[in-house]
Amino acid sequence: MNRVALAVSGGIARVTESALGPYQTAVIRIGFAGTWLLFLLREYPHRHELYGPNGPWGWDLGQQLTGLNGSFTVLMWSDARLWFEAAYALAVLSSLLLMIGWRTRTMSVLFMIGVLSLQNRSVFMGDGGDNVLHLMSIYLVFTRCGQVWSLDARRERLRRRARARGERSVDRTGPVLWGVLGLVLAAATGSGRLFDSDPLVPVLLWGVWAAQALWWAVARRPKTAEPRILLDVLANILHNGALLVIMAEACLIYATAGWYKIQGSRWQDGTAVHYPLHLDYFSPWPALADALSSSGTMVLLVTYGTVIVQVAFPFTLLHRRAKNVLLAVMITEHAVIAVVLGLPFFSLAMIAADAVFLPTTFLRRVGGWAARARERLLPRGGRGTPPPAPPAPEDTERSPVGFPA
Repeated sequence: MNRVALAVSGGIARVTESALGPYQTAVIRIGFAGTWLLFLLREYPHRHELYGPNGPWGWDLGQQLTGLNGSFTVLMWSDARLWFEAAYALAVLSSLLLMIGWRTRTMSVLFMIGVLSLQNRSVFMGDGGDNVLHLMSIYLVFTRCGQVWSLDARRERLRRRARARGERSVDRTGPVLWGVLGLVLAAATGSGRLFDSDPLVPVLLWGVWAAQALWWAVARRPKTAEPRILLDVLANILHNGALLVIMAEACLIYATAGWYKIQGSRWQDGTAVHYPLHLDYFSPWPALADALSSSGTMVLLVTYGTVIVQVAFPFTLLHRRAKNVLLAVMITEHAVIAVVLGLPFFSLAMIAADAVFLPTTFLRRVGGWAARARERLLPRGGRGTPPPAPPAPEDTERSPVGFPA
């Protein structure tokens, strides 16, 4: 009984004392923000046809749909072309700033607004990758995804060094940004447009805004350490809960995809992969597709292998080596899909979702390689001398699924 109590208390302490998986959530942040940014930039010449006033899904149809399902989109607040251009520009800017980790808490909210607004405006644009991005943009709001590999982490290191030298560090950008966005929220609420849709997203927006104010007030006038500790505990619980939901979402995607494939006759006889390779829409490289489908054995192995990997992956999370092997196979498979079937953004979204299971040691090694490459390209101080590595968070000794990385 004592062992059970100790295990439970240790688990509670681990969940509340630190935000788990800082490197994994950083990769998710960079992956999804980068995927959405690349998509928006590629489709910039066609933005009016996809989501704007010239699209086949017209303004009246959009109003009818959002009125029925209550989905949130700021593009239904006005049909002016200037309003659409501003919303599209906000989506691009927030994606860029979230990817580099500038004010990640605020940018994650603006990123969510951009994703929901564009995708809910034209529901027939996109594929399975857009559905994943749609969900992950909401989950990212609850994570502390700027702990590492971000401008926020760099600013925090500089602030700590300044305090160690006895210097006072004052953040003026944060309160100004908070105040401006608060005025925008108040104006949208006062006009009656914000709560036209389902109240989930508007309540979330006001909740994050109020939480930012509370966090700033506690940090500004710390009479005792207890309020800040309490806020840290709540933030860690939200982060770890969101991280668990992201992991469960990825497992659910693969499990449902695998079990539905098992029920299909083409997947059962091993020929399912052959057919998309011969569709013009999914054949940007016909010669490559013909080469892959020319071997019946290859088609059979890829068809059965896809089903086996998708069904088995959720069951391998308790075995580190098996999980890493299947994870490498799935990432390779998505890379092949991006090239052979011409679905780069779907593949990037799925690879970003898979990144939550990557081992911490591997991610830290990749971060070290990136830091050394950056130092060679942009040397600072002594030439060839790498910058000092930032202190690793306390929770990086283990992977987010609870076993050694």
